Amino acid sequence: MTMQKTMTGRAWAEMLLLAVIWGGSFLAIRVALDEINPLTSVAHRTGWAMLLLWGVVIVMRLPVPRDPRIWLGFLGMGLLNNVIPFGLMAWGQLYIETGLTSILNAATAIFGVIAAALFFADERITRRKAIGVGLGFFGVATAIGLDNFASFDLRSIAQLAILGGTVSYALASVWARHFLGGLTPQVAAAGMLTGSTLITLPLAWIVDGPISLDLAPATFIAIGYYALIATAAAYLLYYRVLALAGSGNLMLVTLLIPPVAITLGAAVRGEDLSPNAFAGFALLALGLVILDGRIVAWLRTKR
Repeated sequence: MTMQKTMTGRAWAEMLLLAVIWGGSFLAIRVALDEINPLTSVAHRTGWAMLLLWGVVIVMRLPVPRDPRIWLGFLGMGLLNNVIPFGLMAWGQLYIETGLTSILNAATAIFGVIAAALFFADERITRRKAIGVGLGFFGVATAIGLDNFASFDLRSIAQLAILGGTVSYALASVWARHFLGGLTPQVAAAGMLTGSTLITLPLAWIVDGPISLDLAPATFIAIGYYALIATAAAYLLYYRVLALAGSGNLMLVTLLIPPVAITLGAAVRGEDLSPNAFAGFALLALGLVILDGRIVAWLRTKR
């Protein structure tokens, strides 16, 4: 088993900050969707974040790749990690609560394990992983509520759209390992957002019409938050936390995001989630804890 890094106070603080930032993004996106359409919201998110990150690359004087294959990798990564999941989740949020969106989004780690096992020989599914994935799926099914599929209305489709976004995130991790290894995090993030912006700008223009900046102040604030803080700055903070805490500890962020999103959704928009949603999150969280492996290892040592 891979050794986990010891969590310092600074690592915990930055991980909690990252969870709060990403948890707040669900509310900010929903606020923006009161005035703009989903694809336009994605174009704003990737476009402004791209400009900020290229500014960071220039200031840091980082080398920019010139190999066309890497730029093709950026385009694919932008599609899988931004365009598809951001678009599906933004559309889904029109019909379900922000808190429920964040709960279903946590399934990304479950699908990530499956995708890694399918594409990489060194990522086989062990018994522990199988149990964690099984509990995760049971948690997702509980959160959605199987009775919702009896009528199969827009709410049901929206929840499936959110899950489709998590599958795309999982495939993006496979793509990144294949095509974007060896790049600095800042360049990789800027290149990915460039690829996604090249797709979202014309797509949003065709589907939603010309992108207007004549927006209400609340919409501008929401866009600024989820584009500049929850996307560009969060990517940079993510890699700082990765260096401090290690990849294993970063799974804890997945568990911390939904409580933030649920609290903000209830406080700002008066959202009230069903008991199924909370029970589903509890099961999903248990699955993620088992996937993480530390508690299982600790129990084995005690036994």
